[in-house]
Amino acid sequence: MAEEPVLVLNGARTVGKSTLLAHIANSANRTVLDLDDPATRAAVRNDPGRFVSGRGPILIDEYQHVPELLDAIKAELNRDLSPGRFVLAGSTRYSTLPQAGQALTGRVDIIDVNPLSQGEIGGTRESFIEDLLNGGQPPDRTVASTTTRDDYARRITSGGMPVALRRPAGASRSRWFANYQQLVLERDVLEISRIRQREMLPQLFAQLTMRTGQVLNLTSAAQAIGLEKSTAENYLRLLEAVFLLYRLPAWGTTLGSRVARHPKLHLVDSGLAAWKLGLTPAKIDSGMPAALSEYGHLAETFAVSEILKQLSWWDGQASFGHFRTSEGEEVDLVVETDDGRIIAFEFKVGSRVHGEDLRGIRTLRERLGDRLATAVVFYTGEHMYRHEEGAFVVPLDGLWS
Repeated sequence: MAEEPVLVLNGARTVGKSTLLAHIANSANRTVLDLDDPATRAAVRNDPGRFVSGRGPILIDEYQHVPELLDAIKAELNRDLSPGRFVLAGSTRYSTLPQAGQALTGRVDIIDVNPLSQGEIGGTRESFIEDLLNGGQPPDRTVASTTTRDDYARRITSGGMPVALRRPAGASRSRWFANYQQLVLERDVLEISRIRQREMLPQLFAQLTMRTGQVLNLTSAAQAIGLEKSTAENYLRLLEAVFLLYRLPAWGTTLGSRVARHPKLHLVDSGLAAWKLGLTPAKIDSGMPAALSEYGHLAETFAVSEILKQLSWWDGQASFGHFRTSEGEEVDLVVETDDGRIIAFEFKVGSRVHGEDLRGIRTLRERLGDRLATAVVFYTGEHMYRHEEGAFVVPLDGLWS
């Protein structure tokens, strides 16, 4: 706010954007204009210029309901480009709004607000990823992890949506997720685009949820429900626009012709994914092969999300993606800093790490050499150690404990 005239807080519904706006309002002795309220929305739509004039900061929640508002803000900025004039919060990606939504190009800083991280939930400051990005190594950890298999299953299936976490696990939380999905799919998505086959959207979302943590095969998902691939691609972009899921791009496509170029798919919140999949700690504990397979992909979605949350508050610049060869050797997440250093992350839900689990990291190291600064394998075992091939093996809770 000390640098930019307009900040946009982007993120899924209920991740805490309104709470953040309320804190800013209290500190600045201002009020928040909430466009989720129909009466307020109608008034702003009739006379947007009236609501964006005056001293800042002007705080507007769910601004995407009246995208014409951004043209009025642009007119204000033509007169006064002082920093901290506007803070907007929205549950639709700024880049996907209609043309009026592009009115502030070059004058806006967009900040992603993610679901709560495990450290935020537990009240601890997480620095694992920051330390690696600043050139360090995983900290020595001589005390064994006390996080049990059941503890991990509970965390992964709970996710990080603040309102959902306030509900007890079980029927109450399931009702919340059901209502959440209905609100986003039947209101927020349709506000962006008046799609013709609206009944197919929940079906596609269900198919994509089954593929979280996996290389995206949109053709297969579309065929499963009798939807044309071109339509499915349009619907997928809408689901991304309202922060239900995202595509993790392929990384390292310049490393050779045998490197796959397809993105991986991840849901934004592992709790929502677990509800859609019907995965509970009890079901995971039952040991059914299908449940364990789904849990492995869900755990990857959870771990990637936790790392990207920590990456989002690092001050430096970094790109990221997944690495996969045509032979199936893969690394779940690769992060490259702006000085060319590369950190590789692999995730295993087992309590042991075998040499076979390092195939992807081994291949990446052969292609990168010294550019691969650090490789970390997270697992659900107790001890941290350095594998004979150089990778650090770290209990998953090392990310936040």
